[in-house]
Amino acid sequence: MSKLPYSFVLEWLDIKTFLIFLCVFLVLADLLKNKTPKNFPPGPWSWPFIGNIFQFDPAKIHLQFEECEKKYGKIFSLRIPSANQGPKWVILSGYKMVKEALVHNGDSFVDRPSIPLFEDIYIGSQAMGSKGVVMSNGYPWKQQRRFALSTLRNFGLGKKSLEPSIQIEAQCLNEAIQSEQGKPFNPQILMNNAVSNVICCLVFGDRFEYSDDQFQTLLKTMNEIIYLEGGFWAGMYNMMPWVMRRVPGPHRRIFTGWEEVTSFINIRIQEHMKDNDPSSPRDFIDCFLNEIEKYEDDTRAGFNLENLSFCTLDLFVAGTETTSTTLYWGLLFMINYPEIQAKVQAEIDAVVRSSRQPSMEDRDSMPYTDAVIHETQRMGNIIPLNVSRMATRDTEVGGYTIPKNTIVLGTLQSILFDESEWETPHTFNPGHFLDQEGKFRKRDAFLPFSLGKRVCPGEQLAKMELFLFFTSLLQRFTFFSPPGVEPSLDFQMGVTHSPKPYQLCATPR
Repeated sequence: MSKLPYSFVLEWLDIKTFLIFLCVFLVLADLLKNKTPKNFPPGPWSWPFIGNIFQFDPAKIHLQFEECEKKYGKIFSLRIPSANQGPKWVILSGYKMVKEALVHNGDSFVDRPSIPLFEDIYIGSQAMGSKGVVMSNGYPWKQQRRFALSTLRNFGLGKKSLEPSIQIEAQCLNEAIQSEQGKPFNPQILMNNAVSNVICCLVFGDRFEYSDDQFQTLLKTMNEIIYLEGGFWAGMYNMMPWVMRRVPGPHRRIFTGWEEVTSFINIRIQEHMKDNDPSSPRDFIDCFLNEIEKYEDDTRAGFNLENLSFCTLDLFVAGTETTSTTLYWGLLFMINYPEIQAKVQAEIDAVVRSSRQPSMEDRDSMPYTDAVIHETQRMGNIIPLNVSRMATRDTEVGGYTIPKNTIVLGTLQSILFDESEWETPHTFNPGHFLDQEGKFRKRDAFLPFSLGKRVCPGEQLAKMELFLFFTSLLQRFTFFSPPGVEPSLDFQMGVTHSPKPYQLCATPR
């Protein structure tokens, strides 16, 4: 009987020793596997296995990156485990550093990394070598970007011929706001609908009424999932997709949400297939359907029905979200700075008056309004982290070596708020875009559409929409906070940086 406790202790010690040995072995294996490469950028200390993932708050990660920049410099590294990619990330800060990487070494950082969440959203297309326009690489990306740009240009992208369509939509938006009768309302979905209708006309060949409940629900779904994709659960999914695919949580809503959006798109594709006339294409979908037969022997180019759905999704979402969020910031800035709103309205009254709608020809005669729109884009900072890139080869940037397959973020936050480029970077100041004579001036560090070979293909469309919608709104209305409500510039972070939901009042002028 006396031997039992002794043998039990020995057995317990053996188990304890084994577990300690196993833990030490795993930690050492992790450290050796993820040993910092030679001449790699510095960065904060990271935990074994989980890296730096829990040291950053997704709700304010762009601000925390600014703190890292102050400590480690314009180029620093993080360890953020991802199932499909190496754990090392490099963060580039400031106009000069980001330009050195994405422009001067553009070919080295032209690809997108493999992110588990997005791979699963685009599931099935990998075998085809194509994943829409945004996340594809190499030959498929070149083919799809070329085709999207040339097709949309044919339908007026960046041309004066598109202006009447935007003006009509601006008029519809004004009428919808007029119907609120000066009562408090949240303008977000109305602006989403207005901006989305412009890209919908180019892609689907039709617009959707503000009273269309199905389309309104779809826009709300897009807002919801874009917010979720920038959150904690999305980060956990990328870290442990094999687990997260099998457990419940908010991340499941990302997939059901995109299924709803793609279902909407696929219905439109099926409708186009029934009545498509190859000799007279009406929109992007018709043109893509015509290309499928031309490229039937070149499957790598990505001209197939599945990729048509993904390309349409990319254009639809990108053409809706960023511009409408910028306008959402624009109205918030106007109710926060009524003196700036008054100066914009005075310029509109002097140049456009009230008898006609603003046009793009007015822009050169309206430097202050143009400056306010640019400052809205800068301070609104819609994509603060930029869209991630991947090093295609070992490349030297800022005196450090970035190894092949490293994920790289050239943050737009650091460019748009670069203290060496902007006089008052953290203040809403239209003077950033005006010279001493009050004329509009361009700024090299104004890069809300990113830079390099992956620059946003919809830049020209967005600029036209922002000017026409913004000037039309301020021509017709004065915006202010509801009585007793103090206006706030609070933000929320998802994939995009947007205002927290707010309400305003609009009175006709």
